[in-house]
Amino acid sequence: MLRFERLTNRYASKVIVAFLFLILIPTTLSGFSFYLESSALVKKNVRASAVQLTKQTADALSSMFNAGSDTSDLLYGDLEVQQAAMRYTTSPLNAQIQMSQSLNTRLNNVVYSSSFVKIVYLLQEGGIGWGSGTFSTPKLRKADLAGLDWVEQSRKKDGELVWQPLRKDPFSGAGENTDLVLPVSRAMKDFQTLEQIGLLVVNLNGRAIMNTIHQVKLGETGRYTVVDSEGRVMIDADLSRIGKPVAERSLHERIVGSDAAEFEFASGGTPYYGVKQLLSNGWLLVGTVPTEEITGALDKLHNRILTLSACFALVAVLIGLLIAKRVTKPIKQLTLEMRRVQQGDLSVRTKIESSDEIGLMSKHFNKMLDEIGQLMARIEEEQREKLEAEVRAVTYRIHPHFLYNTLSTLRWLIRSGETERADQGLAALTRLLQANMGKSGQMIALGEELEIIRKYIVILEMRYEHKYTLTLDIGQGLEDMEIPRMLLQPLVENAVFHGFVPLNRGGGISIHARARHGELHLEVKDDGAGVAPGKLERLNAAVTDEKAGIGLQHVRDSLRLYYGAGSDLSIVSELGAGTSVHIVLRLQR
Repeated sequence: MLRFERLTNRYASKVIVAFLFLILIPTTLSGFSFYLESSALVKKNVRASAVQLTKQTADALSSMFNAGSDTSDLLYGDLEVQQAAMRYTTSPLNAQIQMSQSLNTRLNNVVYSSSFVKIVYLLQEGGIGWGSGTFSTPKLRKADLAGLDWVEQSRKKDGELVWQPLRKDPFSGAGENTDLVLPVSRAMKDFQTLEQIGLLVVNLNGRAIMNTIHQVKLGETGRYTVVDSEGRVMIDADLSRIGKPVAERSLHERIVGSDAAEFEFASGGTPYYGVKQLLSNGWLLVGTVPTEEITGALDKLHNRILTLSACFALVAVLIGLLIAKRVTKPIKQLTLEMRRVQQGDLSVRTKIESSDEIGLMSKHFNKMLDEIGQLMARIEEEQREKLEAEVRAVTYRIHPHFLYNTLSTLRWLIRSGETERADQGLAALTRLLQANMGKSGQMIALGEELEIIRKYIVILEMRYEHKYTLTLDIGQGLEDMEIPRMLLQPLVENAVFHGFVPLNRGGGISIHARARHGELHLEVKDDGAGVAPGKLERLNAAVTDEKAGIGLQHVRDSLRLYYGAGSDLSIVSELGAGTSVHIVLRLQR
């Protein structure tokens, strides 16, 4: 029993159980693959049936077209018809009557011998013509044959067959055009002189042709049409489309630009399946149908299998999630707590108390955090003590420097006998020392630092015997902001010593303070001698360079010790125009 509990508590055992349920997924995929193979086979058979059906229809239409071409060849080579056509206009009236009766009888016999031929007529210029059945000579006389396109094409072909689109017969019947025919015409020739002596027109039965096409079902809404090699519609149930190019551009490209018997295209966002077959006269029988109509039942089966597969997969996923939740919940909890530690929260402790490997990892994680916390506390205390020691060292270094310069000036005044000025200097030094005495800590308010600078200016004026004007531009509320002690005073002293003393004159010093985007920008600017480019470059590059001077080095050390990355000191200067020292303090929240 104890061994079984150890086995079930193992993390690997839980993962194996989850994987057992995930086996359902490849099982579902296998079934889906079987469906794809079977559906591909069914689609192939359906399309093969569509191609076969189209081929049979094309054969039936070709038989009709062959009947028309055979009838035309029969009459084209009939010497009796040829002789009558050549001699009619030069024969006497009674001979013309006899010839007309003989030709009409001959043409009627030809029509009766073929069930596909509707009417045949032989036409000549001047309204002369003969025809079978309901051929109307008055209608012929009203027509202008020279202006008809098919007449011009027939004459250009000079005896070759010219197939024309489906139309209503213009030369038959007593009333309006009613007979639907498919004409094939050619120029009749004198075999001896090869001159054209008339036009022979064989009209196939258009109704029979349309019935043949309508009998073929291609889906529910699919239809067939006949086009020529250039993609113009020659036979169609919609007579308004006849004689015009195929309207759908993509369909036209598949018809004209490809020899494939099957093709697919899209029209109006709907996918279509198409099939085409070549007819005996060079035309193409084209059938089109929405793809879903020929595979509709298969698509329904497809959707049903997909739905069932999705349901089974969902059940498998849900079961897997339930098991995985029990397995991964402690892992996720431990991961989130590790992420909080990564973000700096060392107070995190896990509460996972399971007896498997995750529980053991949780205990070690808590123990590790305890040890890290103790280590961090020791390091923080050591760093704090080290920082205070460094600050004290910097302060002890700047204060003697300042007192040395001031006392040297007082000593020089006493030796020179200028006791009154020395007295004023001592008074200023006393006030300056009073301002610093009693102040604990290394930070000071900006307003207090500026007040000390005002007192310090008095000492500098006494020391160098020139007037120095101090201008302050401090943003609202910034005088109470704390900065490191003596951050600006060394910069003011440098402005006097390096900017005005070499010129032996007084000048103006301005101090600006602004807060922007979590930063305090301080600028100390003078209108003194400026700094040479080479020296300016060295000053801006210096970090711990002793040549930069003790005052400037003090400012840099203060930035390094009190402020983080982003704080900076930069110097801009131009010879004869003055110097500007810009300090950026990245404020900590």
